[in-house]
Amino acid sequence: MHAVRNLAQRSVLLLSACLAVLILSACAANPSPQAGEPVTLRIAVIPVLDKLPMYVAQEEGLFARHGVNVEFIDVQSAPERDQLIAAGQADGMVNETVSTIFYNKDNPQVQIVRIAQAATPENALFRIMASKDSGISDAEGLKGVEVAIAEGTVIAYLTDRLLQAEGFTPEEIRTVAVPKITDRMALLDSGELSAAMLPEPLSSLAARNGAVAALDDTSHPEYSYSTIAFRKQVIDEHPEAIRAFLAAVEEAVILINKDPGAWKDLLVEQKLVPEPIIDTFQVSPFATASVPTLEQWEDALAWTQEKGLIKGDVSYESSVNASFLPK
Repeated sequence: MHAVRNLAQRSVLLLSACLAVLILSACAANPSPQAGEPVTLRIAVIPVLDKLPMYVAQEEGLFARHGVNVEFIDVQSAPERDQLIAAGQADGMVNETVSTIFYNKDNPQVQIVRIAQAATPENALFRIMASKDSGISDAEGLKGVEVAIAEGTVIAYLTDRLLQAEGFTPEEIRTVAVPKITDRMALLDSGELSAAMLPEPLSSLAARNGAVAALDDTSHPEYSYSTIAFRKQVIDEHPEAIRAFLAAVEEAVILINKDPGAWKDLLVEQKLVPEPIIDTFQVSPFATASVPTLEQWEDALAWTQEKGLIKGDVSYESSVNASFLPK
């Protein structure tokens, strides 16, 4: 665990250094629109289901109706996403509280403006999946077993918090760093990993391949949610564009929640759900307009401090902004 902690600390230091250098170019990267032209917001998106409402808003013309242009920048990983944000080459993103804490550890760089998706007692966002030949069938079987995670991320935070909530001692919680989800999937399927934390819909794909859900976030949904965040400079310069963006996303969420089965073609087109499970996968209801609570923020911050990833405080008030949510 000492080696894992050192690796996580080095990763955070490297990210911090990158942010310090790249942020210098942010001001020049997004020129102001001409008078009367709609603002264009550039959103860095990793391939996760949480971004479905944005694609629905684009597909249904909701962004245009609210007077804002939106461009999506596809990225394959959170580090790539964060580099674009830090360099000012993207304006917003789907991320999580832990990511925002790292950004704002010295001064406010980004603000969370909405929860993108959240677990509920009925619907999971993440599951700890056990390999089909591991013999693990429930949370008890995870004691002392290495769970594959991505260090210094919401995956690591959620793994710790869910296992702690099940009564695990620090000695009983063991993790191994496997940053790429595709690697986690492959190693779990081959049996080289006994367990791995996976997001939906990949946990459903793993189950189709024989893996067993040992624990999921329906047991403690308060820990599990993603967020939409924008660079603070963009928020300060274009507040009405942020307000319009969130109004369009809210309308898209209402459409999805009303008929979650209507977006199968879009899910396939944007590769948000693997084709082998597209006919059986059920889209969970999306979170309506909200932001993380102070308690949720403080718990994520406490975790980063426990791990030695952050020293000192990071203000909730300067990092979470609910003022643009539709009324």
